Amino acid sequence: MSTTVSTKGQIVLPAEIREQDGIEPGQEFDIERIDCGEYRLVRRKKRPNEGLIAWLEACPEKDWFVPIESESTDTLGTM
Repeated sequence: MSTTVSTKGQIVLPAEIREQDGIEPGQEFDIERIDCGEYRLVRRKKRPNEGLIAWLEACPEKDWFVPIESESTDTLGTM
C-alpha cells in the first residue's frame, strides 16, 4: 500500500488499514522518527472514560437520571 503527503503535510491512512484496525476520525497518534525516511506511527490509547459523556447523552430516554437525597459525608468517622 502507498499514500501521498498532501500540500498541508497530511498523510492519509488507506481505508483498508483504517477498517482493519478500527481507526476513526479524531483518533490521535504519536509519530517517531527512526531514521531518514523511516517513521513509526502509534495510536494513542484512549482515556478510560473517553466517550462516556457522549454515550450517556445518547441515551434514548431523557431525564432518566434523578438525584436522590443523601446524608452528608462530612461527619463520617467522628462517631
